Amino acid sequence: MQHPTRLVGDVGHDDAFKISLSDGSGHAISNLAAGTYPLSLNDESSIHDFHLTGAGVDDFTAVGGTGVRTFTATFKPGTYTFFCDPHSSQMHGKFVVSP
Repeated sequence: MQHPTRLVGDVGHDDAFKISLSDGSGHAISNLAAGTYPLSLNDESSIHDFHLTGAGVDDFTAVGGTGVRTFTATFKPGTYTFFCDPHSSQMHGKFVVSP
């Protein structure tokens, strides 16, 4: 089970159809320990967004904009998903939060 000091979401580098969520060292998040984490969403494309959803969490960047959105999120046990709203069939991922 992963318990990183922070989470980093990346989407749209060079307008690529790629989205990811990792710890501060670049390791993909797959099984996260429940708790509160600082999170930075790096949105590098005006054609994509980064949308994170699950139990009590529904945070996103805007399609049409770019930049970094930093906030704190509290994750409870369950499954969380992240995706690009306009391209969700291609750009998506999920992770499990364990007690």
